[in-house]
Amino acid sequence: MFYVYIIQSQLDGSFYIGQSADLEKRLTQHNHGETRTTSKKRPWKLVYSESFDSRSEAIKREHFLKKQRNRQFYQRLIDSQKC
Repeated sequence: MFYVYIIQSQLDGSFYIGQSADLEKRLTQHNHGETRTTSKKRPWKLVYSESFDSRSEAIKREHFLKKQRNRQFYQRLIDSQKC
């Protein structure tokens, strides 16, 4: 199983989108500063995830989400999963 996820910085509220086969381990890496692109905005909170059967599907979805670059789009996606 592969996951596409959105994490939100507790420091400034910004979002980061990524994909991983081990979601818990990846979130831990983000929060321990092991990822250069997210280390300065720690701590992070997982706010959204989707699962996929293949890495290629997850990568396609990750790229689609990253292309949106729209805070309201991400927030609607996050809110839709809370229901």
